[in-house]
Amino acid sequence: MATETTDWAQHTRQTLDRAGHRTGGARDAVVDLLARQDCCLTAQEIFDELRASGRTVGIASVYRALDLLASMNLVHRLEMGPNGARYEAASVGGEHHHHVVCSRCGRVTPFEDEALEQALDRVAEQVGYAVEGHDVVLRGACPDCLAA
Repeated sequence: MATETTDWAQHTRQTLDRAGHRTGGARDAVVDLLARQDCCLTAQEIFDELRASGRTVGIASVYRALDLLASMNLVHRLEMGPNGARYEAASVGGEHHHHVVCSRCGRVTPFEDEALEQALDRVAEQVGYAVEGHDVVLRGACPDCLAA
């Protein structure tokens, strides 16, 4: 995973540089943080983690960085319903995972399923679309909420 995250951060910085965006500040801090994540975070969680680590960034700067990264397809913006949007690094190689969201506490759990990927490919073929991407978000109660 370390190589993949390093590759993503390096690829992201190179892509931003080629597009004429300067480095430094909140954008670099957001890139560094997202490169270390296994799954998605809200903008508020990103802001809170950056502030906890001593970075003096504003929440508006975090949103601007995320908007730019998402517009350049470097970050996936995932709509999680009432829990708001979450963001995660878009893998350089196109690998991805999906998410299960607890409708009670908001917990997000990533998952991968090859059979699901094959089913989605079959659906794309059936409808004749050249699908460029997809997001699968399942909602329900997590084990902790079910036990409560």
